[in-house]
Amino acid sequence: MLLSELKSTLDKINTVKFVLPDGSLIPQHFHVTEVGQIEKKFIDCGGVVRKEAVINFQLYTAEDFDHRLDVQKFKSLLDLSQKALLLDDLEIEVKYQTDTIGKYGLGFDNSRFFLISTSTTCLAKDQCRIPESKITSNQCKPNSGCC
Repeated sequence: MLLSELKSTLDKINTVKFVLPDGSLIPQHFHVTEVGQIEKKFIDCGGVVRKEAVINFQLYTAEDFDHRLDVQKFKSLLDLSQKALLLDDLEIEVKYQTDTIGKYGLGFDNSRFFLISTSTTCLAKDQCRIPESKITSNQCKPNSGCC
């Protein structure tokens, strides 16, 4: 979901709810503790220099059970962030603390936002010469010639 899509969606709903990939709801007393644009420049295992950028916000749940982030306050925070940080209209990445800090994509289903699990992959499969069967079955073992 792009930043513009998130803001447009907020115009159409009355409450902000987030659902984790396992179907459980993030408690309603969550906070959005940061909004920003993260830019990453890196080199993959095939030697290709790459860049990526995302709009990131962090959800946090504390013992402040009376806290509720309403739609207008969330939208105001996004507007302020966009103006102050000159944010681009990029894909949203959400950070949320479970057993570790997880990074998720963001979707929407009529009434709730849902966090989408992300995963790692080899960006230079053609360089590593990893057989497709080992990529999909997760059988690449040390000294097997995969990488």
